[in-house]
Amino acid sequence: MSEVITESTQKVAARSRPPWGRILAWGGLAVLLALLFFGLLRTQSGGKRIGARAPEFTLTTFDGQTYRLEELRGKVVVVNFWASWCKPCEQEADELEAAWRYYQPRGDVLFLGVAWTDTDKKSLEYLQKFGITYPNGPDLGTRMAQAYRITGVPETYIIDRNGVLAYAKLSPFLSIEELKSAIDPLLED
Repeated sequence: MSEVITESTQKVAARSRPPWGRILAWGGLAVLLALLFFGLLRTQSGGKRIGARAPEFTLTTFDGQTYRLEELRGKVVVVNFWASWCKPCEQEADELEAAWRYYQPRGDVLFLGVAWTDTDKKSLEYLQKFGITYPNGPDLGTRMAQAYRITGVPETYIIDRNGVLAYAKLSPFLSIEELKSAIDPLLED
């Protein structure tokens, strides 16, 4: 009988002991989830905040030219993310090309097209189809898209002469006038 009492006493004592192992495991899991949540939140914010320094990038075009944002200071830079399979991108293709041809002779505005998650073959076909002449290149490894935190295409970012993000458009431009209204104020001295 003393064995039964001892065994039963041990079970009661075991139940009344706080389960520290479980508490620590659940607490550790909660901390890990909180860190992941705040890390993801931080990653998804920023990058395209108007008035902040624009994320640096290097774009190598389909014809082998390299553009580095830090080397473009003094120019207004229009960065357009697009894809050959994107129908809204097609809607703005003529407007972007017309704006490029309007500003190109000035020399202080540069348009850069960034082909996002596309094949070189399809991208080049798209550029030819729409007669696009401003520099374009692939976003290898989606580095630029990640830096600018794009959510889809088309998206356009306009960077002022000092490398500050001045304008962001997360949908297609509908007219050359809309583009000019975003660019012209940045050219005034």
